[in-house]
Parts: sequence; structure tokens; C-alpha cells
Amino acid sequence: MAAEAPCYTVVFEDTTESPSTQELRASLEKGTDEDRLDTLRRIIVSTINGNPQPTLLMPIIQYIMPSRNKQLKKLLHFYWEVCPKYDENGKLKQEMILVVNAIRNDLQHPNEYIRGATLRFLQKISKDAELLEPLIPICRSCLEHRHSYVRKNAVFAVYTIYREYEHLIPDAPELMQTFIAAESDATCKRNAFVFLAHCAMPKAVEWLISVYDQLTSLDELLQMSIIEVIRLDCKNDTTHRPRYIRCMFELLNSSSHAVKYEAATTLTTLTQNPAAVKAAASCFVNLVIKESDNNVKLIVLDRLDTLRSKHGHILDGLTMDILQVLSSADMEVRRKAMSIVLSMTSNRNVEEVVLFLKKQLQQTQEREFEKAPEYRQLLIQSIHVLAVKFSEVAASVVHALMEFLGDSNNPSALDVVAFVREVVEKFPHLRQSICEKLTQTLTEIKSGKAFRGVLWILGEYVEGLSDIQATFQDIRKVLGEIPILASEQRLLDEAGGEEDRKEDKKVEGSGRPKVLADGTYATETAYTSTTSARLEAVKTASKPPLRALILGGDFFTGSVLASALTKLANALRAESMLIMTSIIRVGQSKFVTVPIDEDSNERILNCIQTLSELQEKSIVHDIFLKDTKAAYSKMLVAQERKRKIDDLLTFRQFSKKSADDPIDYVEDLGKATGTAEVREDFISNLSRISQLTGFSDPIYAEAYVKMHGFDIMLDVLLVNQTSNTLQNLCLDFATLGDLKLVERPAVYTIAPHGFQSIKATIKVSSTETGVIFGSILWDGPALAECCVILNDIHIDIMDYIKPAYCSETQFRSMWTEFEWENRVNVSTNMTDPRDYLKHVMKSTNMSCLTPEGAMSGDCDFLSANMYARSLFGEDALANLSIEKTEAGIVGHVRIRSKTQGIALSLGDRITMSQKDSKPLI
Repeated sequence: MAAEAPCYTVVFEDTTESPSTQELRASLEKGTDEDRLDTLRRIIVSTINGNPQPTLLMPIIQYIMPSRNKQLKKLLHFYWEVCPKYDENGKLKQEMILVVNAIRNDLQHPNEYIRGATLRFLQKISKDAELLEPLIPICRSCLEHRHSYVRKNAVFAVYTIYREYEHLIPDAPELMQTFIAAESDATCKRNAFVFLAHCAMPKAVEWLISVYDQLTSLDELLQMSIIEVIRLDCKNDTTHRPRYIRCMFELLNSSSHAVKYEAATTLTTLTQNPAAVKAAASCFVNLVIKESDNNVKLIVLDRLDTLRSKHGHILDGLTMDILQVLSSADMEVRRKAMSIVLSMTSNRNVEEVVLFLKKQLQQTQEREFEKAPEYRQLLIQSIHVLAVKFSEVAASVVHALMEFLGDSNNPSALDVVAFVREVVEKFPHLRQSICEKLTQTLTEIKSGKAFRGVLWILGEYVEGLSDIQATFQDIRKVLGEIPILASEQRLLDEAGGEEDRKEDKKVEGSGRPKVLADGTYATETAYTSTTSARLEAVKTASKPPLRALILGGDFFTGSVLASALTKLANALRAESMLIMTSIIRVGQSKFVTVPIDEDSNERILNCIQTLSELQEKSIVHDIFLKDTKAAYSKMLVAQERKRKIDDLLTFRQFSKKSADDPIDYVEDLGKATGTAEVREDFISNLSRISQLTGFSDPIYAEAYVKMHGFDIMLDVLLVNQTSNTLQNLCLDFATLGDLKLVERPAVYTIAPHGFQSIKATIKVSSTETGVIFGSILWDGPALAECCVILNDIHIDIMDYIKPAYCSETQFRSMWTEFEWENRVNVSTNMTDPRDYLKHVMKSTNMSCLTPEGAMSGDCDFLSANMYARSLFGEDALANLSIEKTEAGIVGHVRIRSKTQGIALSLGDRITMSQKDSKPLI
């Protein structure tokens, strides 16, 4: 019987101009070589797509096989590979005898290219024993051919034949052992060694030991194969392990980066000796520094990180070497390297690491290069982590980082503020020097957010009358002349005084105002435009930074200033109240870009009221001077709890002293593709069955829909419910959305009341609601075409969406960037907002980013952010804003994504779930 038919790639076939069989035959018989090439290509594509044309087999043998055109010979090999070689009874077709004879002639051809290409073709038909058996003697003789191209292909031809049918070449291992001993070509040696490794491991090890002293001088491909054999042999208890370890040490110095990587990886699986682990890690570091491909850098850094996690402080000595990776221009590589460095930093090397990072930080300021702001932000965040973790370096870095408060890159300045705020809370002995430095840098700060953070720190931690007075003086410098409104009005009057006097003289000299052609007075127009120009000149004039922010409409910063002054103003109440009143008045004037908002206005008025009643209500002392600081301290403690994870406890009495886990690429590939282990239960399978036709139809059809990675597997069961034989039955599928049918099912014949199982695969390319629809066609009585339309299959996108997490900053950044938004109004019978949030999270597979504490308490309002990612790397953001009223829950869910499909699909999912929603028990 014929072996199971192999699977081939589906090639697009243009059916609009499909020639008939007679036309194809005529082209094969009378056409030129170019015509024959095109015709044979059409026949191959048609055969691959499930439409073999058996009547053309003899014309191909008759007219194409004798040709000497090398392109035709190559294409002919493709045809022999895919064409049906067996008849309906599973016996080899008689015509294939002629094909075998032609292949024998090509194996004896004087041209080495034709011989080699034919030997490669034999590897593709290695499952057809009847075709191969007559060719074995000639295939063996090709091992002694003068040209290496023929010999290397002959080795793999013998390998594939021996692997499938050992009885055809029973002495193949001895043959390969003799061949590799006498062979001089590196590629032929490598192919023969691969044969021995997979078919006769003892002989492969024997040859490896014989060339042990020449390993470093061998070819790169052969070295890679040797590493693979060592890895396979060490899965069993072998006596050669010490030799293998020395061999891996030598290969660490190979000129090939691939050999270095594999040798270092294998060395860590052979031994856990500290010297070996350190040598492997050092090799990884050198690879990252010297390799130009960023993808390779990331892969090697991942391997290095895994090594670090298993071997603790053995690699601490390489910390400074890993820091050299920061010279890479790619930010992902820098982030990965920095995360490894942060995890390897200890009390012994923290000072060196911080000194290096400070130098890098200084370089980002001295010279501009690509992605310098991002790199600067990464350095600041890393120094922040180290300073909090190792208190001894906090004092040396905090002053250096404060130089970047005036950075034009807003995120970097905010990271510095967050770092300074945490340091000043955790290390009380540094508070005075930090506050003095902050007051000195006030004039350099440009960002409103940075100003707010600095003002909060000054308000909380400046103590002592002299320090408070000095802080007031520095704040006055960045605020400018007080009151703000009066000083701005005076500047406007001074700027216009000279022009007003000139205008008065002009008006006195002229008897009457000049009338323009449109009937307007020229003096009025000149006056109006002049006044507007003067106001704009006053607005755009150079001003101190904090004054410029307030006049620019940033009254939130003004309210933070009012709060900070309230905390400081025990002795300077009058001046503080004057500043606050000045901010309110100027916010209501024409000198600001945007009028003051109600929230900022109310907050500043509260601060003024607090200062005015300071003597009568002492409780405000605790609110301003203690409670805010206590709240921040409590927040830091909560963050520390999140950061700290219990270390893994290792009991050496219970642990087995062994090397790292051996690497099994076959097992890893199985896990990656999902074929390693599949656990399914009967109930879940039943829930995935879709009925495609009715019970009264001539054919009953149902499909089991299974999601497998990026594929949808359809297992369709057809039942012939008639007493007639259904011939030429074809199941046609079509798709809607980002779905693509991989292969077209074949044509079947189903006996009366018989069954037929048909499998189809559909590729999914994005998270968009997809629909599969189709029909069943067959030949009825008198060859009339009969048809049954199938029910639609709706694909559930939830199989491709998984909960994910991101920071608040990342969420806001993506929310601003994404352009597709889908707004879904809430319509539900639920009465509890939190129950509705859980219902939406469950139905959309999204995770809630809003902390539980922010949603706790008794409140009729609820706002929460949710996030998920698809298997295709698409981000899905959602914001739920709802209110509990007497009529029930009202509000909306806003969904944003970079692509339209996922936003619409999630919106449809929420709408459907609302119809089925019931109060949660």
C-alpha cells in the first residue's frame, strides 16, 4: 500500500485562464522549452492544490523526461515528488518503471550538478521503497565520486533511505564510518557525522574521540554537529563527560559566534563548576558586545539572565563587563542589559556601577545622539533603584541627579523628582542639603510637573526659620514681582506711555480724525491694534519660570505653590497670602493665556482661609504638616511590599547537585508549537461542536472547531442520510474577516448511510470577529448538481485575547496614541457597579489596572482602566465609567486600540454579554 500522502504548501492558482488538458498536452508535445516550463509549472501547481491530472503523466514522460534542459529537469523532480505514483489499489503505476530508469540514468550522468540534484530528489521520495530499491547500488557508488557536491548529497540520500527502510542498506553505519575516515571535504564529513549521530551514536563518539586534538581546527558546521552529539550523548551516563567539558572550553575560543554560543550553552549543562559557569558567562558577554544583530544580542542576554538567576553571585565579577553593552544603540538591548546589571549589583560593586552610570549620564548631556532622552531616562531610573536599595550611594548620586531637574525632556525631570522625593523621605540626614540644592535649581526648572514635585518636597521637608526664609526668597525669585497683576499692568502702561504721548500730539496737530475708504476712523483702528500688540509684547516678554507657567494658564502648579506656602508660612503669613491672592487675581485678568479653573481657585482660597485662621484652629497644623507626609510614607511602604519577593530557599541536603537542565531542542519546539502535550476533556470538546445542517437534509454535517495557536482546525463529520451513493462530494468553505483557508478539501464518495470525516485548516492573522460559511456540493441523479448550504460558524476572538498588565504611564501613553475608539453604552440589569466591572472583565478577558484600594468604599461612582493583549501583539485598552442611579447602572465603556478590528470585536463582545448578563451571586 502507498504511504500516507505528504502535505505540501498551497500555491495560488489563477483559475480565470485555466487551459484544458488537451491544450496542456499540446504545449508539452510541440512547445518550446519556455512553453514547456510554464506548462509543467501549471501542472505542478494544479497537482499541489488537489487537482492531479493523471492523463498527462505519459506525455510528461514522453516529451519532458528526455530533455537536456537543466531547468526542466529540476522542475521535473518537483513533479515526480507531488504526482500520484500509486493506483486505486495502492500499487505502483506501470509508468513509474520508466521514471525509475530515467532517475538511474541521471544518477550516472557525467555532469555533477545533475547527479547531485537527483540525489537530493531521492531524499524527498524516501518513503517510496519500491522506487528506491533499484537505485540503491548506484546511490552507494556516488559516495566515491570525485566531486564533493555529489558525495555530500549521496551521504544524506543514504541517510534518509536508511532512516525509513533500514533493510535496504543494512551496512550503512559501517559504510559511513569508512567514508568519514577517508573523506577530506569538511561538508561531506559533517554530513556523514550527522548520519552516525542519529543512526549509530557509538560510532559517532568513537570518531569524535579520534579527532579530539583537532577540534579547534575543524570547520564551523562540523563543530556545531560535534556540540550536538556531545549534548545528545550526555543525556545518558557517559564516561567521556570530562573530555567533553574540556572540549567545550576549547570551543569557547572559536572564531564563529554560533559555535561560541552553543559551546557556552552546552558547557553549563555539563557542569556547574564556578570556573565553567564564569567562562560561559564571559563568552556570552563578549558575544553581546561583538555581535551586530540586535536580535542576537537579546537572545544571548536572555541566556545570560537565565544563567545569573541559577548561579547567584558567581557572575558578580562580570558586572562591569555587562555595562559595556550599554554602548549599543538599541534601547531594548540597553534595557535588558540594565535589568541584568541591577540584579547583579551588590554592596561590593555598587559604587563602581553607580560611578559608571553617572559618567554615562554626563555623556548624554554633553553630546546629543539618537534616543538620548530615552537613554537618559533609563539611566536616571536605574540610579534611582540602586540609591534606594543601597543607602550608602544615595548621598553621592542625589545631588548629581538634581542637575537634570531642568532637563527639557519632561519624563527625565519627573523621574528625578520621584527619586529625590523618595530619598528625602527615607534618609532624614540628607534632607537639609537636598532642600538647599532644590532651592538653588528652581530657576532652571521648565516643567510644571517638575515644579509641583519640587514645591511639595520643599513644603514638607524644609524646617527651621532661617531655611524657610531662604526658601521664600528663592521662590520669590522664580515668581517675580508681587502682586503679579499690578506689576504686569504697570509693564503694559510703561510700554504704552511713550506711544500714547506721540498719539496725543498727532491728534492735536490734525484738525479732525482721518476717515478711511470704508468709512472707519483710522485713529480708532491704530489705537486698537497698538493696544493688542503691546499686550502681546508684555505676554511674550522674558519672565521667571514659575511666573511664566502661571501666566501660561498652569494654575494647578499655582495651587500646589499655595499649599507649599501654607505649610511654610508660620512666620511669613502676610507675604504668603499676598502671593496666593496675586495668583487668583492674575488668573482672572487678561494677562493669562487660560483663565483660572474652579478647582485651583477653590484650593488656593482654602489655603488663604487656613492661614487666616491659623491661630484659632490648630487642627490644620496636623493636616498640612503631618498628614500629607504620613500619607506619602504609607505609600512608600506599600510600594516596598510590592517590590520585595521572598527569595527562593534552597536546602542543600534535599537538593541534587547537578548542572543546568540539558537543552532539548525537539522538546522546546514541541512546547512552542503546542504539540508537546494536549489535555482535553469530553465536555469542553462538546461545547465546541457546531451543527452545520439540519437533521432532515440529505447530508447531516457538524464541525468540531478547535483553536490551535494561530490556526483554526475544523474537523467536519458528514453523514449520508440517503440510500444513494453520493459521488464527487465536495465541501467548499469561504471566510469573512482576517481568516484564510489554507487548503481546499478533496472530493469524496460516500456510501449510503455512510460517514466521512474531513479536516480543514484556517489561518488567523488578527483579532477580528471572523465568520466561516460554506456549502456541500455533490452529483445527484442524471449528473445534476445538488447543494446544501451550511450554517455560519462564528469565531470567538476571546481565544486570542489574554489578560495583561502595564503601568499607569504606559496606559496613558497608549491611550493618547491609539486612534481607534469604540464607545459602548451600559445597559444591564445589575445593580452593583463592582459586579458589572467583574462581569465585563470576565467576558472580555481583560485585567483591571485600577488598584483595589482606589475602588473600595461606598460610592455610587466607579471608574476603572482595563488592559489585555492578543496573541498577535495587539494592545486593547478599556475605560469603564459608570454611575449607580435609581434607574440602575448608567455609563459607558470606551475601548481603544491601534487597529479597528479588536476595538469593534471587544465592543460587540460587551454588547452581547450585556444581553445575557445576570446579577452575580
